[in-house]
Amino acid sequence: MGKPLIPAQRREKIQEFLAVHQIARTTDLMDLLESSEATVRRDLEWLEQKGILERTHGGAILSQRVLFEQEYQQRAQKNPEEKKRIGELAAGLIENGDIVFVNSGTTATEVLKHIRRDARITVFTNNVNAAMELGDPGFHYHLTGGEFQSRSNSLAGRFALDNLNLVFANKLILGVDGISLKHGCTVPTNDEAEIVRKMIERTKGQVIVAADHSKWGAVSNFHVANIDEVDKFVTDMKFDKSARKELAAHSVQVII
Repeated sequence: MGKPLIPAQRREKIQEFLAVHQIARTTDLMDLLESSEATVRRDLEWLEQKGILERTHGGAILSQRVLFEQEYQQRAQKNPEEKKRIGELAAGLIENGDIVFVNSGTTATEVLKHIRRDARITVFTNNVNAAMELGDPGFHYHLTGGEFQSRSNSLAGRFALDNLNLVFANKLILGVDGISLKHGCTVPTNDEAEIVRKMIERTKGQVIVAADHSKWGAVSNFHVANIDEVDKFVTDMKFDKSARKELAAHSVQVII
């Protein structure tokens, strides 16, 4: 064992490790730093207070801030195969007779594209891009109306909120820009946050989050739901195994 590291050196090494791996287990950090579990935990607590990471059961994840809303086409190019598979899985959770809310976003679009054309369901969404891609979907499909948001190809505003107030759904398929145990589900704009919160309020059934592994640990600008409000999380094979256990402890079913 070499000379013990001072706190600043240990914390720098932890940040370097997280920058590469995004997720760190306490045991890995103990080996890396040649330090005790108590020392590592103190360092993680300090870094969490600085907003650098979020502690989890048995380790930590890197806090990733999503500070602005990317153009729709930029987001569509990220993890396209994972999003397609997530879309298939989430669409498979929709059953005949369902009334479903679906919000905007590239993963939500994939969900809508994979719903069976003969499904006897009704969908309400603010997702303009999906409407353009679907054409005649075969099932009942309603846009919320409202003010067009060009960056996200979505609808928002008072008109959309008033229309959502006329509907109760029994399922919500929710795309998010960030999801974590501490900060819950987050999206980049207040306009989208208002729509999502209203959809959650008007859903008398399952809230299903559909997001790829890169959204785990990310935190965007506006909070829309706590983890305990989520019933199911549909994601991809790259999602961390330890995080699956943590979500299960919050009664969130992870579907991969």
